[in-house]
Amino acid sequence: MTFWIFITAMELLLPLVMIVIGNLLKKKPPQKINNLAGYRTTMSMKNKDTWEFAHHHCGKVWQIVGFCMLVPSFVAMLAVLGKGTDTVGMFGTLVITVQMVILIGSIIPTELALRKHFDKEGKRLQL
Repeated sequence: MTFWIFITAMELLLPLVMIVIGNLLKKKPPQKINNLAGYRTTMSMKNKDTWEFAHHHCGKVWQIVGFCMLVPSFVAMLAVLGKGTDTVGMFGTLVITVQMVILIGSIIPTELALRKHFDKEGKRLQL
C-alpha cells in the first residue's frame, strides 16, 4: 500500500506542477526573452509581444490540461490498488508516460494560436 501511495503521489505531481507553472506563466512570464526559462520556440521568441502572448496562452493551456489530468490520473491508479509492486510500478509508469505525451502535445495549441495571431515576422495580425 505504501508503494501505491508513493506512485500515486508521483503521478499527481505533473498535473499539479502544470497547474502551478501555468498560473505563473499567465501572471508573470519571464521579463526578458531568453534561452533558459519560459516557453521558448522560434515563434514565441520573435519579439516581446509574441513572448508575452505565448506565455499567457501556454499558461492557460497548462492550467486546463493539468486540471483535466488530475482526477483521471488518480482514478486510473485505483485500478491497481492492492496489487503487487510490479503491477503498480508498471501501471504508474504507463500513466506518467501518457501524462508526458499530453504535456508535450500541449505545445501544439500555443503554436497554432501564435500563428493565428501573428505573421511569420511576429507582427500581430488584424483579426
